[in-house]
Amino acid sequence: MKNTHQVYLISDSTGETLDRIFMALKAQFNNFTYELNQYSFTRTENQISTILNKAINQDSPIILYTVVNSKLAKFLAEEANRKKIPCFGVLGDLILNFSKILNQKATHQPSAQHVLDEDYYKRIEAIQFTMSHDDGNNTENILESDIILVGVSRTSKTPTSIYLANKGLKTSNIPLVNEMNIPNDITNSKKICVIGLTTEAERLFDIRRNRLNSIKENEASDYTNLEKIKAEVLQSKKIFKQNKWPTIDVTRKSVEETAASIIKIYEIKNKNA
Repeated sequence: MKNTHQVYLISDSTGETLDRIFMALKAQFNNFTYELNQYSFTRTENQISTILNKAINQDSPIILYTVVNSKLAKFLAEEANRKKIPCFGVLGDLILNFSKILNQKATHQPSAQHVLDEDYYKRIEAIQFTMSHDDGNNTENILESDIILVGVSRTSKTPTSIYLANKGLKTSNIPLVNEMNIPNDITNSKKICVIGLTTEAERLFDIRRNRLNSIKENEASDYTNLEKIKAEVLQSKKIFKQNKWPTIDVTRKSVEETAASIIKIYEIKNKNA
C-alpha cells in the first residue's frame, strides 16, 4: 500500500505561486500519493502554530512555503524542525541570492506581485479585449490584437487566448471554416502576428466526439466525420502555408506549452519588425 503524504502549502499571499511550483514538482514523480492542505494569507505566528499542530498529528506531513517575511519564515522553519516535519522554503534562498546580486534589500512585502500597477491594468485590458474577440466575434478592431490565433474547431484557441491575455497580450481567435471567413485586413497585414493552430485529425475526432457526447448530441455530422476532419485539417495547413503564418501542432501540447511557443514567435516577430 502506498504511503499517502499530507502536503501543506503555506503562503502569506494567495498561494498561486506555490501551487504552480508544487504542480511542477509533483509531475516529476510517478508514484507520489498525496493529500493537499492549502493555507493562504498566513501572516502570524499563531496561524502557523495552528497549522503545525494539525500537521504533527498526521502521517507523513511535508511543508512547502512561500513566506517573504524573514522573521515569520524563520519561525515556521524552526518550529517545523522542532516537530521533525520536513519543511522547505521555496523563495527564501532565491530572494537572498538576488538581493546579493542586485546589491539591494528585498522589500519582503507579501502579495507584492499583485500590486495594482501599470502591468496589472494592462492584463485586465488584455483579458477584456480577448473575451470580446473570442471565436471570430467583433472583428472591426481586430488589428489592435497583439496576436491572432487561427484554427479549425477544437484546437484549443479559446483557452490559449485566455492564457495569453493573462500574460497581458491582446489575443483574438478565429475559427477556420474556410479562407473566406478570415477578414482581408488580416491576410493583407504583414505586421500583425497571426499563428495557425493545428492538430492530428484522429485526436480532433476524439475531442469533437467527446464534446458532442457531453452535451448529449449524438446525431452524425461532418463535425465528427473522420474523413471530413482530415480534409479540414489539410485545408487549414494549406491556408497557413499560403499566408506564410507560423503553425503550431497542439496535439500533444498543454495550453501552457502552446502559449510558450506562441510567445516566442511573437517576440521574434517584434524583434525583427
